[in-house]
Amino acid sequence: MSHDVPRTTPLTAAHRALGGRMVVFAGYEMPVQYPMGILKEHLWTREHAGAFDVSHMGPAFLDLTSRSGDAEADHGAVAAVIERLVCGDIAGLKPGQLRYTLLLNEAGGIVDDLIVGRPARADEQGRLYIVVNSGTKDADFALLTKASTGKATLTRADDGALIALQGPGAADVMGGLIPGVDDLTFMSFKQVNLQGQILLVSRSGYTGEDGFEILVPAGMAVSFWERLLANELTAPAGLGARDSLRLEAGLPLYGHDLDETVSPVEADLGFAVSKRRRKASDFPGAARIGRECAVGPSRLLVGLRVLEGAPAREGATITNETGEPLGNVTSGGFAPSLGASIAMGFVPPSSAVVGAPVKVVVRGRAQMAEVVTRPFVPHRYHR
Repeated sequence: MSHDVPRTTPLTAAHRALGGRMVVFAGYEMPVQYPMGILKEHLWTREHAGAFDVSHMGPAFLDLTSRSGDAEADHGAVAAVIERLVCGDIAGLKPGQLRYTLLLNEAGGIVDDLIVGRPARADEQGRLYIVVNSGTKDADFALLTKASTGKATLTRADDGALIALQGPGAADVMGGLIPGVDDLTFMSFKQVNLQGQILLVSRSGYTGEDGFEILVPAGMAVSFWERLLANELTAPAGLGARDSLRLEAGLPLYGHDLDETVSPVEADLGFAVSKRRRKASDFPGAARIGRECAVGPSRLLVGLRVLEGAPAREGATITNETGEPLGNVTSGGFAPSLGASIAMGFVPPSSAVVGAPVKVVVRGRAQMAEVVTRPFVPHRYHR
């Protein structure tokens, strides 16, 4: 859906008050940075806690139309609805558990990557919590609605605020605001009551750091944001730092590293195709994905360290040492934590070997680079 006038989030005025530099992203007016600047926001998040407005994302709930009262049967029934579209084991989720999975097309290409969670509470079985990407959410929700017709109802929850608090100080900050949430482990979530309002708190994020994502009702969004920022460990951070953090963490971004032509195997996301689903071949594109698992794909997403010159941005050509094209950079930039230029891109499997020398063409100049392991900066999730 296109919008002539950018959408706002419940925190838009708060960003302006903090001096946020606003840009239009995925149809929303969002802060790309604050007066601290992207570099310092990035490093602050790695050392303390960065607060990000991610309300442009697509949170939603999928509820079984008719529940039996049998918790396992109801979860199995709602899981079966979404499993028609994704490659993850949603039926196998434990109460309170989140799972990263992929929406796929019939050719095995990635339509979107998303998070799906099973509520912890017994009275909420038959419901799934879903968070999809901002740029694809309207199309994703249409797909989910069509697949669930007569079986389940999709309810959008993107009218509130979704706030990410990321970094090694996040647990201390959150524990001071909502006692007990710091007991959550990575990829788990629960519903909490704060001052009579229902919040959904997940221990997750897309920076490679420990942290939380909190779904907050619109009316409480500003006060909750201000309470986070009142802690000396917390600083606001914008889209610029969120992107450099996820790049250092080696995490793919939909619309850049992932799209409808890229398979999970090519993107090095084979872990998202669960063993049970792979064996049953009961998801879109299963034939291609099964074949690539068996004989290998024609290209692979790799990490690159640029050894000289300017950062290699999206679209830059990757070549071998003699200048023969191998593929293209899909994400790239400066890594503040490393003081180096890094990138991700697709190359043939023969070149996807750690230590392999390659070149990246930046503004017509071939610069030396090498294939390196991802993540570029180790993940620090609280497991």
